[in-house]
Amino acid sequence: MSEETLAITLNINGEDVTRTVAVRQHLVDFLRIEMGLTGSHLGCEHGICGACSVRVDGQVVRGCLMLAVQADGAEVVTIEGLTETGEIADLQEIFVTRNALQCGYCTPGMLMTIAELLRDPEPVSRDGIRAYLSGNYCRCTGYHAIVDAVETTLKNRLRG
Repeated sequence: MSEETLAITLNINGEDVTRTVAVRQHLVDFLRIEMGLTGSHLGCEHGICGACSVRVDGQVVRGCLMLAVQADGAEVVTIEGLTETGEIADLQEIFVTRNALQCGYCTPGMLMTIAELLRDPEPVSRDGIRAYLSGNYCRCTGYHAIVDAVETTLKNRLRG
């Protein structure tokens, strides 16, 4: 018995794409395997770690919990797309400066989530930043440098 497939059309990082996908294929697998966009990672595959985070129609979602067919007609932005547009260039620079990444596995999902926080830059306490990032796990940094990087980026953006 062959697996059921469905044709989908979506916009990925500004490019319209039409593909036939298995109806049970997760969005992050589609992005990684079919589209070669390997920035989003598979971590827990239960939606807990945040490594698979991507933006769908303006909202950050867990790519391991969403099926590719559910993204039919949607606009999908991956970490590659955020990087290409320069939306998070300042954040990425500060991440490096503050040593907020080590192995880098969680970094793309972390940056996707932080980009959402930065869309409406307003003063956020360190505890508020930690709460916002609570759905993204990092096993290497201990979070201090990540919070430092977000805090610095917020302050810089508020200064204008």
